[in-house]
Amino acid sequence: MRIVVQKYGGSSVADTERIRRVAQRVVETRKQGVQVVVVVSAMGKTTDQLLARAREISPNPSRRELDMLLSCGERASMALLSMAVTELGYQAISLTGSQSGIMTNDRHSGARIIEVRPFRVQDELEAGRIVIVAGFQGVSYKREVTTLGRGGSDTTAVALAGALGAEYCEICSDVDGVYSADPRVVSSAELLQAVSHDTMLELAAHGAKVLHAECIDFAKKQQVALYARATFGDAATGTRIDRTEEVGSHDVAAVAGTKQLVRLRASGERSMDRMLAAAAEASLPVLHLDADHEIADLWFSLADVPDWGSVRERLMGQVEIEEDCGAVSVAGDFFGRSAAKLAKTRSVAAGAGVRVKAMATSPLRATLFCAEQDVDVLTQALHRTFREP
Repeated sequence: MRIVVQKYGGSSVADTERIRRVAQRVVETRKQGVQVVVVVSAMGKTTDQLLARAREISPNPSRRELDMLLSCGERASMALLSMAVTELGYQAISLTGSQSGIMTNDRHSGARIIEVRPFRVQDELEAGRIVIVAGFQGVSYKREVTTLGRGGSDTTAVALAGALGAEYCEICSDVDGVYSADPRVVSSAELLQAVSHDTMLELAAHGAKVLHAECIDFAKKQQVALYARATFGDAATGTRIDRTEEVGSHDVAAVAGTKQLVRLRASGERSMDRMLAAAAEASLPVLHLDADHEIADLWFSLADVPDWGSVRERLMGQVEIEEDCGAVSVAGDFFGRSAAKLAKTRSVAAGAGVRVKAMATSPLRATLFCAEQDVDVLTQALHRTFREP
């Protein structure tokens, strides 16, 4: 029998009424003659609330104990959803990340999935059950509970889909799919019917919040077809993410803005070496790195550094710190290889009164770094130029 994996985010399971509605959607999928594996996030703001409680007890809690605490959020939602499915007359069972065979490295609060051993999941599917899996968590080879960091439930779902040979994986949330820009910023943004793994990876890494970059990376490597859909919307709508891409009459798929970036700067002799040493000591994820003679700049997102307060203290005196930064990226086929298009992005920024602090490119993307307050106006200007002929 065919297997389908569905993932439901925190807003989709925020309360008992929504959990019941998700259960109905899961059962409707099961009625289509497929086996269903469901991955769930913690209910609503549960993770944030648990983290706040930990901070009340200790300003610098052990990351191991944080993982033990935060993993409880998904365990609660998986059990409640299993109960709701059972109430509808279908057999269901909830499994933790470790019970589902999600094997990770031993980095707490930011582990990466190494492999999936889905034997228990397969056994339960063969027994006729709908399997509900706790997202965002796994177990290390040292038998320690780990959490996967931002977007971890998406990654759990895609990794399971790949290991199970699922027909496709649905990422269900409170948005209809992937848009050509954030609809809250650009009112004319269009819902994209299809986006390639490569383009979606660029968007996810540089601002698009529908899917996390690591999730897309897994999907690309394992050739998993993804659908980004609204949990309670039309099941036929949404965005397909796979090897193909449809941008219609446009050569640009989307424009994505991101805020809460920080720029670190080191000056003088061996500036790059000193910058990288400071970043490595603080375990900072690098978004962009640039060097010019005796100046080295490193950009990263505060969303990837939950303990920024303590990290900031350690960096003081080693590097210059500039907060309140942002970036806007334009993604499309070979966009970053066209000098004319790159020049046009800078011209658009100048016309919008935006000072570009730095620029980064890849074959599919151009990213302009700017002040956080300029992100929305630059997003609107670039979308008008490249998506609204």
